Amino acid sequence: MLIEQIYTGCLAQGAYYIESEGEAAIIDPLRETHGYIQKAAERGATIKYILETHFHADFVSGHLDLSKKTGAAIVYGPTAQPDFPIHQAKDGEVLTLGKLKIEVLHTPGHTMESTCYLLRNEEGEPHAVFTGDTLFIGDVGRPDLAQKAAGMTQEQLAATLFHSLRDKLMTLPDSVLVYPGHGAGSACGKNLSSQTWDTIGGQRASNYALRADMSEAEFVQEVTDGLLPPPQYFPQNVAMNKSAITSVDDVLARGTVALDPDTFEGIANHEGAMVIDTRSADAFVAGHIPNSIFIGIDGSFAPWVGALVPDLQQPIVLVADAGREQEVVTRLSRVGYDNTMGYLAGGIDAWKAAGKEVDQILQITAEVLAQRLETESLNLLDVRKPGEWEAEHLEGVPNVPLDYVNDHMEEIDPDKTYFAHCAGGYRSVIFNSILKARGYHNIVDIAGGFKALAATQLPKTNYVCPSTLK
Repeated sequence: MLIEQIYTGCLAQGAYYIESEGEAAIIDPLRETHGYIQKAAERGATIKYILETHFHADFVSGHLDLSKKTGAAIVYGPTAQPDFPIHQAKDGEVLTLGKLKIEVLHTPGHTMESTCYLLRNEEGEPHAVFTGDTLFIGDVGRPDLAQKAAGMTQEQLAATLFHSLRDKLMTLPDSVLVYPGHGAGSACGKNLSSQTWDTIGGQRASNYALRADMSEAEFVQEVTDGLLPPPQYFPQNVAMNKSAITSVDDVLARGTVALDPDTFEGIANHEGAMVIDTRSADAFVAGHIPNSIFIGIDGSFAPWVGALVPDLQQPIVLVADAGREQEVVTRLSRVGYDNTMGYLAGGIDAWKAAGKEVDQILQITAEVLAQRLETESLNLLDVRKPGEWEAEHLEGVPNVPLDYVNDHMEEIDPDKTYFAHCAGGYRSVIFNSILKARGYHNIVDIAGGFKALAATQLPKTNYVCPSTLK
């Protein structure tokens, strides 16, 4: 028996490879399928099942391409109704994989089709449960995403989740391994652990939502309390996962076309393509194409694109570090942005060599800012998440979260100069690039973010541990 967790950090997502006696199953695959097929081929195994825990909201799954290339059956649990053929498993149904058994556990609540897969070892004993977004390490799936599809309130979904957890998962032996669909950083839960696996016993003892003395009403209250609005791309990804979408191979072929500066500029100017610059924040600050948006590939790239670019059909052209173009297009496709039209051949150096205009981001150090604040009144903006701001911030500095910048534009006066910071400098450069592209040119980035500001003598609020904030 082989179980391998294939964890993708930028999405905080766990897919799984299970194998026994030359038969393999893939759980919740990402859109690019080569790695799964290659792994099975290297081990002389045949992929028999593609097991989906639910219709994912935070990424586009690779079930269709993987099934077409391998002939493996796509399996969903009860109530799933996609626009393509599947094996719709019944609650309690047992699938055979070599000498292993996989029991289907219908666990509605996060979504109504949500299903966990209980792996039984060669002796038939429960060994591991793959919980998707039903149970995380330290948390449970948010119950507000599927309200429209289910025709239920988030409170009703939470109550349904309460019974799924207690009637199905909490009845399993303490020794059973728990393999969730996500870890820390995912927006599919409120406060996921950075740990990517545990045991039922470990979660029974430590997960707030699994307290033995917890009533249904308490569970509903605690699970729904403090939920932030989901990223805007979530429902669009759900729709894609229910549909027969374009093969990722076609998306990659179209998106990795090298464009000379004139062609690149023409597509941006005449076809409405958004220029996304995926280099480092420092490189973007030093020089970039005017009106381009910075979202660096080495941050949480795909989720930030999903949060900030409303239209999944938006035409996109890329500025990327040499050799990373395919990686960028791949990561865009993971969250449904399939309309990448190519990248700037030769990068920013080719742009400059063609004699084209280059813009910069104004930047100031935390130390110089602190000195200026001794004699000047300046407008500061904290673009971190609300929870970060509530935990600790500079006194008197308002919170304008990057996640919801599109909802806060009216609060920013284009005639005033603002100094923006995040935690370390990545998000504030994104924020500044968005405002500059919209004609706000009086924006200054604070290098090093709150970490650098906290090292100065500027007054801060008292620190409050985020885990205590409700």
